[in-house]
Amino acid sequence: MRAFVFPGQGAQAIGMGKELAEAYPAAKAVFDEVDEALDEDLSGLIWDGAIEDLTLTRNAQPALMAMSMAAMRALEAEGVDISAASFVAGHSLGEYSALAAAGALTVTDTAKLLRARGIAMQEAVPIGVGAMAALLGLDFATVEGVAQEAAQGEICQAANDNDPAQVVVSGHKAAVERAVEIAKEKGAKRALLLPVSAPFHCALMAPAADAMAEALADVNIATPSVPVVANVRAAAVDDPDQIRTLLVQQITGSVRWRESVAYMAAQGVTDVFEIGAGKALSGMVKRIDRAVVTRNVGTPNDVAAAVAAVKG
Repeated sequence: MRAFVFPGQGAQAIGMGKELAEAYPAAKAVFDEVDEALDEDLSGLIWDGAIEDLTLTRNAQPALMAMSMAAMRALEAEGVDISAASFVAGHSLGEYSALAAAGALTVTDTAKLLRARGIAMQEAVPIGVGAMAALLGLDFATVEGVAQEAAQGEICQAANDNDPAQVVVSGHKAAVERAVEIAKEKGAKRALLLPVSAPFHCALMAPAADAMAEALADVNIATPSVPVVANVRAAAVDDPDQIRTLLVQQITGSVRWRESVAYMAAQGVTDVFEIGAGKALSGMVKRIDRAVVTRNVGTPNDVAAAVAAVKG
């Protein structure tokens, strides 16, 4: 049993998807569609721009989705479609890519939603007010305790439960800095502030959640062709109204990635294909369940290997 998973922010790189677009007209068509949806040359930025500009949240979110969907279209061109997967899931913005791959959202609507999401998340909190930090070597329950201790009347939450030894906290900058020190005292192998522009997946993102509720209200969401394992539920959903609600909750809620992967493995998933940029999710999956085989699909060579693995 297979799952297709889709990366989140941080995986972006200049040049991503260019080989796919050159090798597969269907992959190039995805980048063209995203450019048209946003009425700008985002693909030019992705392939030949400055990493500082691509990393801006408003650009990184639709760009990473475009990369993932280009890889998906390349697989389809070789005869492997979404029906090869029993589940799809994505890390934060990757959940939107998963929904697009499963046919619940069009690429055009997804691009527009992710542009709106990126802007809303960036504008929710003034620069310098919030922060995020990765705490390595502590389990989720311990980090929740660290966050509560560090809050001291401010916001500090466990934002990303990535794998058994990596949890990210998010909130007010001073509270997150306190969490780093408390985590070190509690035996964290490493505790470091992350180079992010806003404190994602915590209560400070409430204005962005309101904006996304408005943006999602008028968008058509179809029933996905395969179940989507939602970040905030860590379980499969396929009801469009529920998906809409969970996408809003996701803005302020924790990304329950460790539990999501464990859930899929418990359902019988033995192979996970990371569709899009980077290899971060594959590393997390291996740390969550060593028995699961991971493969990356981001280049034409990757596509050929993935097709061989599915059809072999």
